[in-house]
Amino acid sequence: MENTRRIYNPIQKDYVTFLKTAAETNGECTLVEVELAPQGGVGIHYHKTYSEKFDCMEGELKVQLGKNIHTLLPGATATAQPNINHRFFNTSDNVCKFRVELRPASRGFEQSLQIGYGLARDGQTKKNGFPKDKHALAWLFDISESNLPGWMSIFEIILRRQAKTARARGVDKELTEKYVKF
Repeated sequence: MENTRRIYNPIQKDYVTFLKTAAETNGECTLVEVELAPQGGVGIHYHKTYSEKFDCMEGELKVQLGKNIHTLLPGATATAQPNINHRFFNTSDNVCKFRVELRPASRGFEQSLQIGYGLARDGQTKKNGFPKDKHALAWLFDISESNLPGWMSIFEIILRRQAKTARARGVDKELTEKYVKF
């Protein structure tokens, strides 16, 4: 039987499997397993309302916390506390498998992954994986509670404003209805 909680992003070439959701843990945590493609990863960002614990299961995962880069091998962990700039990436030529636990849970994070990966599957993203629709991008950025550090934070003002426009136009409801399955 196919795992309906395993999603694939054909642009990033990675998989995310939802192990525990906000609804299942009464908001305590969100737990996902990531199969990160070689040379894959995300850019520097931070969250104000939840921590992210990275637990390497297979391969080699690099996690940047602040200015320090940690190389995680199987069994090693690193945690990005709220308001700490962080990113994760895979510099190897092999898939890296790891778990990410958010505490407390973030329903918006869960939805943003399902929608973002769905848009990628449907050809609705640019080559960098960002949605082609600027309002969809802004709304996903907003619900995932992602924040940009330093000088990049100037873009947040625009993104938050566009997220409001997305809600006013019903983009949020349309994307949720089409892509959020659990």
